[in-house]
Amino acid sequence: MSKRVVAVGGVHIGAGNPVTIQSMCSVPFSRFDELAAQALRLQEEGCDILRVSVPDRASADRFAELKSILKIPLVADIHYDAELAISSIRAGANKIRINPGNMPESDIRRIAQEAKSRGVPIRVGVNGGSLEKDLLKKYGSPCAQALAESADRNVKRLEECGFEDIVVSIKTSNVPIMVSAYRLFESKYNPKGYPLHLGVTEAGTLRTGMIKSAAGIGALLLDGIGDTIRVSLAADPAEEVAVAKSLLRALGLREGGLEVISCPTCGRTTVNSIELADRIEKEFADVQTPIRIAVMGCPVNGIGEAAESDFGVTGANGRYVLFKKGKIIKDISPDKIFDVIRAEIDNVIHNRKTKSE
Repeated sequence: MSKRVVAVGGVHIGAGNPVTIQSMCSVPFSRFDELAAQALRLQEEGCDILRVSVPDRASADRFAELKSILKIPLVADIHYDAELAISSIRAGANKIRINPGNMPESDIRRIAQEAKSRGVPIRVGVNGGSLEKDLLKKYGSPCAQALAESADRNVKRLEECGFEDIVVSIKTSNVPIMVSAYRLFESKYNPKGYPLHLGVTEAGTLRTGMIKSAAGIGALLLDGIGDTIRVSLAADPAEEVAVAKSLLRALGLREGGLEVISCPTCGRTTVNSIELADRIEKEFADVQTPIRIAVMGCPVNGIGEAAESDFGVTGANGRYVLFKKGKIIKDISPDKIFDVIRAEIDNVIHNRKTKSE
């Protein structure tokens, strides 16, 4: 993890702080009521830092109004136009994202001066699709070296303005290049330890995007690289938050929420454990208490998995068996199993709450 801490509103990233989850609204300011509803839903889903596009004056004019209804930090995403960046900072943006390579030196200096005066950090957002022409000519493609060099160049442009409240992202849709670029930047170009925002840009649909993001973001986080993440999906942004939370839990970087351990089933399975596991995951998605449940198709691995969970259920002869700590508690018919699981989840939540009081 990075050495420096950057404060984005009340959220701190870098220097050992928990890895934060970001997402971005997909609704424009021109449909403000829909945008506000989406932003509030993302906040409720557990988004730590939210970003919105500010492509025009009308959007900048309503930025403060959107920020006023949120409890989480709001980031302005800016391309090309320094006036929009400055307007967003003055409207209360908790951070702005720019690609300095798309702006002249005079604009960068103005933005840095305004951000510094108001304590607003800047994310240097390098992207494989908008790499500087000289770097493309030098390397022939948006390779890892070109991306890392672009990030280094643009960080230095801000440093030359006396600005160091910086977060860096280096994104491309090619996972191996993305991972290599971040590793190269961290090892060669980041001696000051600026926090890194991780993501695979244009990752694709829900299914493809989840896989690419898990591979790219997960590889870097396991290396100890990265401080804040966005899972970019061509889907409802709420899915980005859900996938990011699951990814961080899988990597041991976040607690909380319900985790279902389930087997892929085989010829020994006599119950529909897959359907049951899906239903549990969907209906208890809003649970914040850390709970681990094993839902297994047969007793072969059921007892062992349940021993590591708060409780578990395993199919046996067309019925289910409830296990706790490796011991059989009771036999349950398929039509009663979900009610039993609901009661067990309620018990775990109650017991954890009682212990904490």
